Amino acid sequence: MANITLGGNPVHTSGNLPQVGSKAPEAILVKTDLSKMSVSDLQGKKVLMNIFPSVNTGVCSKSVRQFNQEAAELDNTVVVCISRDLPFAQQQFCAAEGIENVEMLSDYIAGAFGKSYGLEMTDGIFEALHSRCVIVLDTDGTVRYTEQVPEIGEEPNYKAALEALMDG
Repeated sequence: MANITLGGNPVHTSGNLPQVGSKAPEAILVKTDLSKMSVSDLQGKKVLMNIFPSVNTGVCSKSVRQFNQEAAELDNTVVVCISRDLPFAQQQFCAAEGIENVEMLSDYIAGAFGKSYGLEMTDGIFEALHSRCVIVLDTDGTVRYTEQVPEIGEEPNYKAALEALMDG
């Protein structure tokens, strides 16, 4: 379990992020067109998972815009933004912001992704939402980098995540 904060108040997660060097846990997520996608469907490309509580908050939306601009231009790379927002909200956000280079994925049905990756918040005002994390996978689906952002209101380390993508 990770100990993080939200506005300085302690919050706990359901576990710990997958270990670097381990295979990414399997989970089914929902795309904005309501079709389903599994984590294993992403194999063959480098993957940057930008995970957050809700796309409708300032820091979360900024991370989507930042990774849309920077990481999406890398070869053989896909950026997936994962939250428990409904796919309709994710699609609306992307349309309004002109976001075209990331794949929005929702874990709204049962939160299985958040649970299997150990990043679901188990208390606090965002209980059951995802904590802010970045996970980078190589083309074989092996975890190459993780970041559990210690304060939900802070941005991830974009530079470290992008360097992990380029090294992978």
